[in-house]
Parts: sequence; C-alpha cells; structure tokens
Amino acid sequence: MKIVILDGYTTNPGDLSWEWFSAYGDVTVYDRTPREKIVERTRDAEIVVTNKTPLGKTEIDQMLNLRFVALLSTGYNVVDGAYLRQKGIPVSNIPAYSTGAVAQLVFAFLTAFTNRVALHSEAVHAGEWSRCPDFCFWKAPLAELAGKTLGIIGFGGIGQKVADIAAAFDMQVLAVSGHETDQSARKNFQWTTLEDLAARSDFITLHCPLTEKTENLVDAAFLARCKPTAYLINTARGPVVDAAALADALNEGRLAGAGLDVLTTEPPAHDNPLLHAKNCLVTPHIAWAGFETRARLMSILKENFAAFAKGTPIHVVN
Repeated sequence: MKIVILDGYTTNPGDLSWEWFSAYGDVTVYDRTPREKIVERTRDAEIVVTNKTPLGKTEIDQMLNLRFVALLSTGYNVVDGAYLRQKGIPVSNIPAYSTGAVAQLVFAFLTAFTNRVALHSEAVHAGEWSRCPDFCFWKAPLAELAGKTLGIIGFGGIGQKVADIAAAFDMQVLAVSGHETDQSARKNFQWTTLEDLAARSDFITLHCPLTEKTENLVDAAFLARCKPTAYLINTARGPVVDAAALADALNEGRLAGAGLDVLTTEPPAHDNPLLHAKNCLVTPHIAWAGFETRARLMSILKENFAAFAKGTPIHVVN
C-alpha cells in the first residue's frame, strides 16, 4: 500500500519513529503540506495520515485509490467525514490519549495566576530580592485554590480528570454538559446551567468539542455574567471563544485573566487581539505535545493501522 503522512512534524519532530509504517507499505512522510500540494501528494495514496491538513470534497475526489484516513488527533473536523462515509472510506481518530496532559496544563494556568511563579522568578533574577529589606516580598496578590469555585464546561474524560484534580485542591466544582451523568460520589460537585456557572465561578475551564452549538459559546453575553475577578482557561478549541469579546473583557477589567492554549486560527495572525490583551497567557497548542503523550498517540495510531489491515477498523468517527 502507498501511505502518505501529510504533516508529521508536530507529532514526530524526530524523537519518535515512523519505521513501523513500512510493515504496511511504501511510506512518504512530509513535515507539512500546503493546501496547494495536497492533491499532488495524495493522488495515488491508499492511506492518508493527517493532523491538521484539511481533506475536503475537492481533495477527496482526486484521491483515486483512497481506502483509509488515519488522523493524528482526537478532533476530526479537519476532514469531510460525511463525504468519506458516502464513499465507504473509514476515518479513525486518536481518542483519549492526552487526558492527563491537558488537565495538567489547565492547572499550570491556574497556578500561574494564583502563584505568579514566573513574575517572581524574574524579579529575583533582576536583583529585587537581594535589595529587599525583608526576607520575602510579592509583586502581585497571591491566592490559594482551596475553597475557590471551578466551572467546567464539558464533562467528558478531560473534564472529569480536571474535576479529580480540583478535588485534591479542595475546590468547589460546577459543571455543565450536554449529558449529565451520576456524579454523586464526588464531593463539592454540582451540575448547573451555563448562566449560573458563569456567574459563580472563580475559574472557568473549557472542555467541550467544537460544534455549531459551541462555536462562540463564550461570547460577550457570557463574559458579562462573569465575576471581574474570574479567570478563563481554554485548552479545548479556539473558536469556542469569541476572541474579540474576550480581549475587550480583559482590557476593560471585566475579567481578571485568561490562559489559552488554543486560538481561532493557528498559527494566529499578528493582529489577533488576544496576543495584545491584558493578563492573557497564550501557549502554542502544547497541551498534547509532551513526549509521553505523543508516544501514546503513536501507539494508538499503530492499533488503528493494525485493525484496518485486518478489515475491522477501530476508533471510526464517520
């Protein structure tokens, strides 16, 4: 079989191996593929592997031998799954490989706001502690997470892991989900409405998928309900947040801060308002990028290939 990997660099910049693909056929790995090169590179491929390179109807119709699309991600909106289903071509994703890693980044953002580690380390290295007449100093208010209210929007695997960690910090948890499940074993947990969550939360973290219903879920009206002391964390999908509305809320002091690992367009344009907003931490979509996380992704990809080769594809999303 001819296998083409369209954008392998972010998944494997060299610290993992593609060699196992050779057991299934001839493999060509591209670090990245611009849109105008997609058809040229995939025309004869039987299997196409993609992370963020889009495969729409136009491209699919020119893939003459396509039998299988393997994603390097959990999200699958980058491909036209419905059209591929019509053509009898399965699409397999990588489920639940980054649950712990995403939850870890959520709390990296939370503690960045409560403990201000970078701010104080920079001050110490600039000589401020050496010049200080006291044994300690702080340059911004510091706070405990214990007793604070964490609002979780989306309560799948990642949302539940975040709630587990919040419990260890003695936080109160409010949650909103399209499917409320029995969480009676959890302490300090409450299902609620989106409006109530916005109004009561000290921290709000997004873990919902991007759909027509969730696009711009966090808009000006949502932000108007939030406490001016609240913080927003987004490690889900950029378009769940109205970027302009969030930037306005931050710059006008109607929200205390935001921690964002995703933006509407990635990489962002230089004039993205969130790159210049007050107290807005932005990381370049790194929640999934730890070595162990990517190794786990690769392991699931191997399972997807093995299942397809046996004629029983797994993790099919279309």
